[in-house]
Amino acid sequence: MANQSNHIEKIKDKQLDFTDSLAIYWREYSSFDTWQFWVCLAALVVPLIVLYFKIDRSKALLLGFYGYSVHIFFTYEDIFGANKTYWFYPYKILPILSANLALDVSLVPVTYMLVYQWIIRNNKNYYLYMLAVSAFFAFLFKPFCEAIGLFQLDRGANYFHIFLAKFLVAVIAKKITDLFVHFEKKAKI
Repeated sequence: MANQSNHIEKIKDKQLDFTDSLAIYWREYSSFDTWQFWVCLAALVVPLIVLYFKIDRSKALLLGFYGYSVHIFFTYEDIFGANKTYWFYPYKILPILSANLALDVSLVPVTYMLVYQWIIRNNKNYYLYMLAVSAFFAFLFKPFCEAIGLFQLDRGANYFHIFLAKFLVAVIAKKITDLFVHFEKKAKI
């Protein structure tokens, strides 16, 4: 038991040091006085404003549930990759998160929600269009972010890995949404 307690204390000390180090880095290189901070803030706020005006309110619960699922699983995926240092975000809105708040909470989920809304309206193949959206984020958007210094790949991770993760999240979010829609329909019978 003493060994476990000592180990826990060492982990807590390292975690506190890491959190403090992130905060110091953020203050020196990533806070309000950088253009990168404002780009990240815009990536958080602008998609939410667009969503407010563009969401089909008659399907708001369905789209919101789907978008929340996308948000949750993208956040898990992003935290995993960032914590394992497969990638790193040098500029963030909040220094305490290893993932990118603007992308995980707003830009990516809102994009997936609006594409899902379009797919439903036009009776298109979900998986085909989500392959395209996932490819856009993995092979165009992330390289652009890397080119302007907002994103870094590391430890052998590549854009194909990001593509697979993004498409996997799209599949999981759709399957979970379909499952809950199924539950709702069964309850009405």
